[in-house]
Amino acid sequence: MTFPASAASVASASSGTPRQRVTVLGSTGSIGTSTLDVLSRHPDRYEVFALSAHSRVEELAEQCRVWRPRFAVLPTAELGCALVDRLRTLGVSTEVLVGPAALEEVAAHPDVDSVMAAIVGAAGLPPCLAAARAGKRLLLANKEALVVGGELFMRAVREGGAQLLPIDSEHSAIFQCLPEDRGTWAQRIDHIVLTASGGPFRDRDPKTLRDVTPDQACAHPNWVMGRKISVDSATMMNKALEVIEARYLFGLAPRQIDVVIHPQSVIHSMVQYRDTSVVAQLGTPDMRVPIAYGLAWPERVASGAATLDFHALSAMTFEAIDDHGHPERFPGLRLAWEALESPAGTTAVLNAANEVAVAAFLERRIRFDQIHVLNLETLSAVTPSNPDSLGDLLALDATARATAQRIAARLAP
Repeated sequence: MTFPASAASVASASSGTPRQRVTVLGSTGSIGTSTLDVLSRHPDRYEVFALSAHSRVEELAEQCRVWRPRFAVLPTAELGCALVDRLRTLGVSTEVLVGPAALEEVAAHPDVDSVMAAIVGAAGLPPCLAAARAGKRLLLANKEALVVGGELFMRAVREGGAQLLPIDSEHSAIFQCLPEDRGTWAQRIDHIVLTASGGPFRDRDPKTLRDVTPDQACAHPNWVMGRKISVDSATMMNKALEVIEARYLFGLAPRQIDVVIHPQSVIHSMVQYRDTSVVAQLGTPDMRVPIAYGLAWPERVASGAATLDFHALSAMTFEAIDDHGHPERFPGLRLAWEALESPAGTTAVLNAANEVAVAAFLERRIRFDQIHVLNLETLSAVTPSNPDSLGDLLALDATARATAQRIAARLAP
């Protein structure tokens, strides 16, 4: 199935029920640490089975000391050896695994109940596929699993019988606004509206964007996020990726997905039904809310987030993405709909190009305003040929990245 079929199909976590064993992929990142914070509030419900990190050995070692997982995963033998030494010093018996295959192993392990997929980028696709094929409850915070994997990923979810629960605040909000019976969605939904804060440059003169620094781009006014997604928010490429993600998550046509800028980040997204009724999900801008919802669905558990105080709220405002100078300020947003209307695999090319572009900007190899230029040129240079397997998608991803790197070298300021 794609989403859990009904609340009745999931056992209650009442007393006497075994604790849910959770693998956290990307445990030292923003989503990973927020996940561990939520888990720490419910020790009777959850235990950590495995943790993974990209490079932060000391942070991962400390997490292992606190949570005592069975496994910890790092990408290279060098980092793995460093973690082994640190764990030995701490007296922790966690087994250290290394390499991409290890991520798939801890995602699909028979003893795992739930997988938090919080690895940034296309590298998160293989373990997400492994968890889906193994029928896990998959808490999806990795946009790229759907942006790159698309229908291939959704097919794995259906065939594996996995429970797919979106963790992105916008998609979690949409999911919370929809009826539990997925079979009724097509008859009931007119369209959905994803909200966007507008990031740090919502009011900035587009002509000055060439001068933006990495620190400025990462200074989000509402959310605390990692550097890559913070830059994506500043360009609104994060919203472009979310449009693509929503198309697959909810089975919608691209024309049924709208975006509106809502600077206060109180309404996280909305569903408009065919009778013109609008159902919205509101809350404080804290990722622990969708994380707690995904972990406990269909129940609700404490997240640790602050309560929304309606008495203290200022006015909520909205801006159309086609007005207020936003088309010039955020040209990358429209690439979502264009990519969805293009040949299969185009969204994977867009994602690869953007990852290269953001990394090049953060390393000061290209300007902020050249992120969109690099994405456009890569889309023009790489034509996908109907990828139908993980190998096809990874090969397309590699081709797009190599092309984007060449373009980045040429654009260097």
